[in-house]
Amino acid sequence: MKYALVNGTKTEATKGVKGVCPICNSELIAKCGERKVNHWAHKGTRNCDPWWEPETEWHRTWKNNYPAEWQETILFEEQTGEKHIADVRTVHNLVIEFQHSHINPQERTSRERFYKNMVWIVDGTRLQRDYPRFHKGIGNFRRTNQQGVYSVDFPDEVFPRSWLNSSVPVIFDFCGLSTIAQDEIKNTLWCLLPQKDVIRAVVVGLRRKDFVQITHNRGQLFPEPEKPQQRQITAPQQQLKVQIRRREDTHYYDQKRGRFVKKRRL
Repeated sequence: MKYALVNGTKTEATKGVKGVCPICNSELIAKCGERKVNHWAHKGTRNCDPWWEPETEWHRTWKNNYPAEWQETILFEEQTGEKHIADVRTVHNLVIEFQHSHINPQERTSRERFYKNMVWIVDGTRLQRDYPRFHKGIGNFRRTNQQGVYSVDFPDEVFPRSWLNSSVPVIFDFCGLSTIAQDEIKNTLWCLLPQKDVIRAVVVGLRRKDFVQITHNRGQLFPEPEKPQQRQITAPQQQLKVQIRRREDTHYYDQKRGRFVKKRRL
């Protein structure tokens, strides 16, 4: 973790300094080396928050877009006594989780239920196949009447399948720590909105600085629809009315998998 309590103050890891874990009150050791980013660690193999993952420079770069007091915020569920450390929780009560390593569907679902009002930022550079697949699929994105909002059929051919069933927005960062001025696709954050249809998804392209500004200023990535009682979806989804292109000649619906898959050629 980035912060520990030192004399009651939220403090970054510094060589030779001892800290206290803000969630379990046990002693933390400052790990300051050249191979990994400076961080605090429990003695031995203890980890008081099973959702915590080793941090990379990518995590830290994203966290540093927000004030220190918003970072590594402890959230507590009174009824169950469950505690977890959110990567970022803004003053508007929006939780932002930065995910680099693989996450199993059960844990992803548990986090979304616990944090409720949240958004994922996924490191799209971790696996080499993710960006080429997205780059190929973006050719099938269809523009809508809203700037930066697209509709795409068969999102499982564009995005990692482990994120398709998320109940909250999932943003893919294909740029990582590098910035390539000529590559607008990589430099754009691509937000996959929660799906209501197994064969169609809504995707929003955002500039990084716009995302940071939005999350500083309000508690939701997208404003609520004018009449949420009619349908609990975000404004971009509510306004999108596009015709689904059927591909029954090339795909069939697999009930066991819960999605459309390509037919094999005979």
